[in-house]
Amino acid sequence: MGLVTENASSFMLDFLKRCGGHAIIDGGFATELERHGADLNDPLWSAKCLITSPQLVRRVHLDYLEAGANIILTASYQATIQGFEAKGLSREEAENLLKRSVEIACEAREICEEKCTKDSLNFTENGSIPTRPVLVAASVGSYGAFLADGSEYSGDYGDAITLGKLKEFHRRRVQILANSGADIIAFETIPNKLEAKAYAELLQEENITTPAWFSFNSKDGINVVSGDPMVDCASIADSCKRVVAVGINCTPPRYIHGLITSIRKATEKPILVYPNSGETYDADRKEWVPSTGVVDEDFVSYVGTWREAGALLFGGCCRTTPNTIRAISRALSNKSSACSTLSFNVNNK
Repeated sequence: MGLVTENASSFMLDFLKRCGGHAIIDGGFATELERHGADLNDPLWSAKCLITSPQLVRRVHLDYLEAGANIILTASYQATIQGFEAKGLSREEAENLLKRSVEIACEAREICEEKCTKDSLNFTENGSIPTRPVLVAASVGSYGAFLADGSEYSGDYGDAITLGKLKEFHRRRVQILANSGADIIAFETIPNKLEAKAYAELLQEENITTPAWFSFNSKDGINVVSGDPMVDCASIADSCKRVVAVGINCTPPRYIHGLITSIRKATEKPILVYPNSGETYDADRKEWVPSTGVVDEDFVSYVGTWREAGALLFGGCCRTTPNTIRAISRALSNKSSACSTLSFNVNNK
């Protein structure tokens, strides 16, 4: 089962220590589902597969676990009660699919642990086999992800969307995922300060005990995509006791170093980074457009710089693959001296 702790502030630090000072997050989910044959041309995007092909969801989780991931994100990024109801499902069916997203990830973790146990010859003195620590993170996408109009990449929801409306939109989904058996809730691709505030207030209002992370996206390396300063958004995450890590996702790799620097000005919480490939999403065409996308080797070349800047958790987002994650894992594990430095930093935070 997942890792459990009563102290939210130590949750991520304890996990990082178990991982050796740094942790690996998985990579692009929809990219892999499509590689396995899924048609994601749907407002539900990857969440569609929770209905049509849950076996593919499990397969993708396993792909990333086999690549070395310590954290796998559920297929719930674009899974909302409102979105499922729009497809004709009942509220009960929608809520069950949210729960099922976590169950599938937990099943994949169990399969991986069983395989590692069978394959490993590295027995300890008492006959047990050490397994790689793995967290299941329940993914929560932004309101813009539900709209499926690209606004998660602009943060522009219009004047009609208030703090209260955002809280009510997310409330039931967060309640369900918080009680689903996930180890942590991943609030991802947060495009503006308003939604970050909505999440922080929800966690407090609902007395959520499951730890969480906040991850923002940027298109200029200084601000989140709405234009709100990254340092201001990170400050909201820092002030929320349930948030145990803060970071950046679905952002071109070239912007990550500067964003880490901005986040460090606002918080001492562990920083996570899982950028996209560097390609650009065209909301009108609903596809990723080749631009400055980087190959796995180039992507991994950034990791050392990000680590030196202060990041402790590394992964990939849209258009990255298990090969990307495998390369990141190897790069970090091959730098034993760097790992020792990271472990020292964790122990002294």
